[in-house]
Amino acid sequence: MHNISFVFIELGIAIIGLALLTRIASRWGFSSIPFYLLAGLAFGNGGILPLQFSEEFVQIGAEIGVLLLLFMLGLEYSGEELSTNLKTGLPAGILDFLLNFPPGLIMGFLLGWNPLAAILLGGVTYISSSGIIAKVLSELGRLNNKETPTIISILVIEDLAMALYLPLIAVLLIGLGFANALISILIALTTVSIVLFIALRYGKRISSLISHKSDEVLLFTTLGLVLLVAGIAQSLQVSAAIGAFLVGIAMSDSIAKRTHKLLGPLRDLFAAIFFLFFGLQVDPASLPPVLLLAVILGVITTLTKLFTGWWAARRADVDTAGALRAGAALVARGEFSIVIAGLGVSAGLEPQLGAISAAYVLFLAILGPILARFIEPLFLRKQNG
Repeated sequence: MHNISFVFIELGIAIIGLALLTRIASRWGFSSIPFYLLAGLAFGNGGILPLQFSEEFVQIGAEIGVLLLLFMLGLEYSGEELSTNLKTGLPAGILDFLLNFPPGLIMGFLLGWNPLAAILLGGVTYISSSGIIAKVLSELGRLNNKETPTIISILVIEDLAMALYLPLIAVLLIGLGFANALISILIALTTVSIVLFIALRYGKRISSLISHKSDEVLLFTTLGLVLLVAGIAQSLQVSAAIGAFLVGIAMSDSIAKRTHKLLGPLRDLFAAIFFLFFGLQVDPASLPPVLLLAVILGVITTLTKLFTGWWAARRADVDTAGALRAGAALVARGEFSIVIAGLGVSAGLEPQLGAISAAYVLFLAILGPILARFIEPLFLRKQNG
């Protein structure tokens, strides 16, 4: 009983702390994400005031936060819009890979790592954080901006690329042959294709089955469906986040509006827990020895992401300010990068892989929202000056 009461007290303090940080961020007109990350860094193992949270409980809450962020992002777009954006966004997705995978790969080789560890670091630098970007777009009121479909198409292509990358890496790490790798990739692709087909073809029918006059019924049904699809996707070696995103895509407009209102508060709570938990996992003592390398890598890939978003948005006839917003939105790295690095750390590939990845992701998870918030005012000031 004492242990349970202690957990409740710590979680209560943490959530009240998140509320205070959100209040400060709101007053400054700033994204709350960097504050959550720094709070996690301060109160995790090795921080200034370590708190002994129930790690399993907080981790589950954090993962639900990512799912809800991506589900709510999917609510903003129809299946037809997604299909169109994927077709037109493929060149941008290819450019995204060609510009942002090589920096990590090259850095790994320069550090003398083996090829597999270098490939993992390439994955860390390649993929943007869907969770952070979804939160930033929502906070800044940019979900309906002209450049946002371009951002979404790049994120979806990245997540689809992960459906190939993660099974392949997992098979290589445990030393299985090419045939097993090919089977894993085919399972992942088939799963994504089936879920996407259902979302596009039967979205309206699914919405009619879910629809109910009771908000309580709609809330439970929708949340259960998101978790169910995400869990199935994850078990078939596909990102749970992309499963949640496609459930959002499948919802019709009328259901989407009600669901957005019902799940909005839950999304905000669990998303905050996700960013706090992310910071809690990083040991501050591991950062100083690799900080310079992480910052150099971060600066290089900030520029490559800025160019990726700018080029893709300009190609979609977005004005210069919108193109800069698109590039800045893509800078943040997060959940996928940590998952990729974690695979290498668990396999004992390179001692520095985990520390460099943590420092790199933390740096860009803080820089990304700041850049997204201030790049447009800086551009307008320079233009007017």
